[in-house]
Amino acid sequence: MDAWILSTTDVAEDAKKYASVLDEEESERLASFSRSEARSRYLVAHVGLRILLGSRTGRQPEEVRFVRTPCPLCGGPHGRPALRDDPGVHFSMSHSADMVLYATASSAIGVDIETLGRRQRFDFSEYLHPAEREALDSVPTAARHEALMSCWVRKEAYLKGTGAGIADGISTDHVGLGPRWSSSPGPRTPSGWSLFGIAVPDGYLAAAAVRGHRVRPPEAVLRPRRLDLAGRWRTRETAA
Repeated sequence: MDAWILSTTDVAEDAKKYASVLDEEESERLASFSRSEARSRYLVAHVGLRILLGSRTGRQPEEVRFVRTPCPLCGGPHGRPALRDDPGVHFSMSHSADMVLYATASSAIGVDIETLGRRQRFDFSEYLHPAEREALDSVPTAARHEALMSCWVRKEAYLKGTGAGIADGISTDHVGLGPRWSSSPGPRTPSGWSLFGIAVPDGYLAAAAVRGHRVRPPEAVLRPRRLDLAGRWRTRETAA
């Protein structure tokens, strides 16, 4: 798998030049945002996704066509997003504040990025897997929020990878708090999946989940490349 990261503030003006590559559904969604900041972030994220996937498939950005895989819970047409014409290229996108994270792989994949400054409206820790709650209880109070968010990005990445989302709850599958809290009891990952961290700028946490048996060691940290809107990616790795 490969990953890329993009700052929405760095390329906000450039993204406007590529607005025409969005399809009708994306354009309608873009127009629905009342706040200019939200519109800009959405535009950057989706233009970046189309440019990246176009580069990976040899297509023009506007030629990329999206579909939804069947939901693994009910079979409805609202599972993972996929490429209609290139089903062998799997991808995932996540954005938080000014950062957008992308990943591609040859099997199902999910990624999630969150700001450490994000505070939940309620304490969702009580809804985690029992082993995750037990592990979280052993974390010092000062580090509890970071440990909880580490678990959350892993949970989101995995559920995005399966296509189930949080509709079936977040307590069923154990993904753990991450290698930093490796004393967590229980299995490290759901069977058939590998989870690992992604190095992102300070103030953020990110994780990836990819279908496959130990495609990377669990303590591995993937360093994404920076994506530009010309469809080229730089070899310079992001700072952890």
